[in-house]
Amino acid sequence: MAELNIAEIPYETGELKFRYSRYLSRDGSRWLRHGLFRAYYPSGELQSDGNYVDGHEHGTWRDFHKNGQLAAEGQYEHGVESGEWKYWREDGSSE
Repeated sequence: MAELNIAEIPYETGELKFRYSRYLSRDGSRWLRHGLFRAYYPSGELQSDGNYVDGHEHGTWRDFHKNGQLAAEGQYEHGVESGEWKYWREDGSSE
């Protein structure tokens, strides 16, 4: 596998929006996400996290409300949602 690089993508205001690891495809035409991915709200709170494998979501993914409460959790298998996903309201109650 190629060398992993860390990408940090900011909002226009400068706050961190995305942070993830990636590598350059063999032909050098595009970056492929690989490893931990995190997205943040402009206020800095975690919005979502999960993992990529060779450019595809894979494994457990979680989304969070702005107050930090878990909003959704489920699995990906090579970029496709799999199994049952669970969802919660901002107060923590299930949908």
